[in-house]
Amino acid sequence: MSGSERRRPPTIHDVAREAGVSRGTVSRFLNGGHNVSPAAADAVRAAIRKTGYVVNRHARSLITGRSGSVAFLLTEPQEKLFEDPNFNVLLRGCTRALAAHDIPLLLMTAGTPAERRRVVRYVTAGHVDGVLLVSSHTGDPVAEQLLKAGVPVVAGGRPVDRGGRTVRIAHVTADDRDGARGIVRHLVSLGRRRIATVAGPPDTPGGVDRLAGWREALAEAGLPAGDELVAHGDYSRAGGRRAAAELLERVPGMDALFVASDLMARGALTALERAGRRVPDDVAVGGFDDSPAAVAGLPELTTVRQPWDRISSEMVRVLLGLIGGEEPSAVILPTELVRRQSA
Repeated sequence: MSGSERRRPPTIHDVAREAGVSRGTVSRFLNGGHNVSPAAADAVRAAIRKTGYVVNRHARSLITGRSGSVAFLLTEPQEKLFEDPNFNVLLRGCTRALAAHDIPLLLMTAGTPAERRRVVRYVTAGHVDGVLLVSSHTGDPVAEQLLKAGVPVVAGGRPVDRGGRTVRIAHVTADDRDGARGIVRHLVSLGRRRIATVAGPPDTPGGVDRLAGWREALAEAGLPAGDELVAHGDYSRAGGRRAAAELLERVPGMDALFVASDLMARGALTALERAGRRVPDDVAVGGFDDSPAAVAGLPELTTVRQPWDRISSEMVRVLLGLIGGEEPSAVILPTELVRRQSA
């Protein structure tokens, strides 16, 4: 076959013709999908599949000044990515949501000062169009540096400064406080009256908000919520085990335990078993997240489900809006109580 006879690669015009929409609609879809109706977006996706159209990212970046990619930035030590199942669930969800817009996701970790400096240099040089930021600790310097450089950033979770005040960054989060209230109310409804908690780190939004929800639900029920009933963990299995062992020694009469993450709850179950406490007969246990850890052993955990699919899709939606020039926004999503064997 000669070069003149060889089938030319499909163009954006072919996609528009196949989809029955304008070239501008296809262009907007390829650049984030803003001002494109769901019906038109579905038609463009179908047309892309049928025509075999492939985006020339280099040519598009020369025209738009954009890289056509987004970073998923975890400002935690690398091992956290593999230990904490929540990060993996969020990463997969964001990857899927971006794939619907044909946008690749670059995974980056920055758990040390040197790594943070390298990441900030890379991102501010224009290698990505925006950042999906996942950081559990307050006062994250990376977020501030990226915002000062004009990089679109969306945080997963409520971003707070070292004083506990919410920082003005676009973010998507589950309602941690209300979720904690709900599961503690459930423990109260089971007749439990000495309800302790393994809280998250006090310098994390989840640690602060879930502890506040625990206190509010106990106050509502007229039950004690003093500091002697609180031990802090670090969202790891080992941290949950240590904190639960501390509570068992300090509060031997506790009959329920709310743990601020499923992974820590798994560790707490180990401590309870070693102490000869039966779950839920002697101590009812509730977790938080509904991560894979909730069903990774027996008993399966009663827990608070975070809507991970919605969190990831909303993070992507808000970030693409920022890239397209929209104002930062905050999205707070409801949680759901999931009842299983532990309480």
